[in-house]
Amino acid sequence: MTVKVKVGEAKTHLSELLAKVEAGEEVIISRGNTPIARLSRIRRENDIDAVIAEIKAMRSTLQPTTQAEIREWRDEGRRY
Repeated sequence: MTVKVKVGEAKTHLSELLAKVEAGEEVIISRGNTPIARLSRIRRENDIDAVIAEIKAMRSTLQPTTQAEIREWRDEGRRY
């Protein structure tokens, strides 16, 4: 998910924006309606905690999976 903010808002809420970036979101900073900068997380190859946090952030945006959906996925392509 991408968050878009103006320069003044970015100055005021920098800590909150950095927390969102750490969770895997991208922040676009604009002057007026013109985008001027992008904040994104620096990826570390061996940072397991960061990968887990990124997965949790991504999963939090999804709808819960039902048991019926899981059974459908399990049985997909099977012949009875």
